[in-house]
Amino acid sequence: MRNQGSGETRAPSRRRFIRQAIGGGLGASVAGAAAVARPAAQVGGPIRSFDHVAVPMRNTEAMVQFYRSLGFGVMEGERICSVHFGDSKINFHRPVAWEDPSFTLRAPAAVPPCGDFCFVWDGTEAALEELLAGAGAEVITGPAPRTGGRDGGIAEGTSRYIRDPDDNLLEFIVY
Repeated sequence: MRNQGSGETRAPSRRRFIRQAIGGGLGASVAGAAAVARPAAQVGGPIRSFDHVAVPMRNTEAMVQFYRSLGFGVMEGERICSVHFGDSKINFHRPVAWEDPSFTLRAPAAVPPCGDFCFVWDGTEAALEELLAGAGAEVITGPAPRTGGRDGGIAEGTSRYIRDPDDNLLEFIVY
């Protein structure tokens, strides 16, 4: 078969047709299987991740010291302190902010403790236990096997739960 105007000869390729047919069919099968295996809430859309979460804090100095001792980066401001890890952060509103009736960009009923955070720990379980002990954190539950948020909420991990100085719940999961 000749392409008009190009001068090149191209025979119909049964092999190419079969590759495309199989590849397309296989792709559809894999896509269909992935859609079935993954819960609808994890399918996608333009929401990629949290930028930050924010909660009120009461014990400012104790909270800042505690999160520093756990290895978080900490930035302090007059009204907000933030702790940083990976690409994420938690804003802790100081009492001067959350107790001010004119501060309306917050959940109006939120008072300390109202946080419940789960952090992925990429180190060993022994290193996590050492870090928590060094920060003076008491493990209130764990190590406890549980299903976490990875892989559409079906990944198995082992968690340890602690409380920060404002009594927020912190979970550290090791996958």
